[in-house]
Amino acid sequence: MSQTTTALRAGGTRGLIELRQSLSGGELFGHLFWPTATLVAVFLLRGRTFADSGFTLGALVLPSVLGMFIAFGMLLVVQYLSAEREDGTLLRAKATPNGVRGYFIGKLVTVSGTVLAYVVILLVPGVLIVDGLDTGGLDTWLTLAWVLLLGLVATQSIGAMLGALISGARSAGYISLPALGLVAISGVFYPITALPGWLEWIAQVFPIYWLGLGMRSALLPHSAVTVEVGDSWRHLETAGVLGAWALLGLIAAPIVLRRMARRESGSSVAERRAKALQRIG
Repeated sequence: MSQTTTALRAGGTRGLIELRQSLSGGELFGHLFWPTATLVAVFLLRGRTFADSGFTLGALVLPSVLGMFIAFGMLLVVQYLSAEREDGTLLRAKATPNGVRGYFIGKLVTVSGTVLAYVVILLVPGVLIVDGLDTGGLDTWLTLAWVLLLGLVATQSIGAMLGALISGARSAGYISLPALGLVAISGVFYPITALPGWLEWIAQVFPIYWLGLGMRSALLPHSAVTVEVGDSWRHLETAGVLGAWALLGLIAAPIVLRRMARRESGSSVAERRAKALQRIG
């Protein structure tokens, strides 16, 4: 059996165990809270129309927030890495053959499973409470599948890079601030065409906008394209941008993680624990 196959099997097993643990007990409430709160917001917007488009904000927002939750997989990876770097989990992974690679794969499995749970929690009741969605065709589910796959790889590999670069759990919290800023300008809760042109360009550099656009193209009727930039779903551009971020992350994340792991030692873990205890005290 090759080293890559061994790492894939070990990482997959580890990821499934962690996923089962995270979706049970006290952590389950935390996972349910934000999708549920988002559904409430979508429900409140279900009757409001956007300009003279004839589409409700609820129908436009639901696919967009699906993209947002996929993108937030990046933050989950950052949080896992920062916490497990401090408690020595990463150091123990470093001590085993192909441990860092298996650790990375395990995190992808855990976070992907969590994000998929979010998508189901939002999509199944959302289809029932929001009018104007188009979920009956095969194209809908094929588009949703490739956008979801590219989005999971792109955002989580970016999260792995960021998690490897930050110094600790406290720094991880700071990353959420620019992420929320990107959400605000990425057309999640209001079409991006209502924003100034320079904000549109900034939003289109990052995956959150393209995830929302891809999900809207999958779940909305074609006539809804009139509220998008250039009156187009831009599938090629969506695949290109998400694919570019995914490729960048897959190449860079393992390199950054290996370099971070080489710097890990028992003394560095003990030092971080001592600083954490001082903050608590």
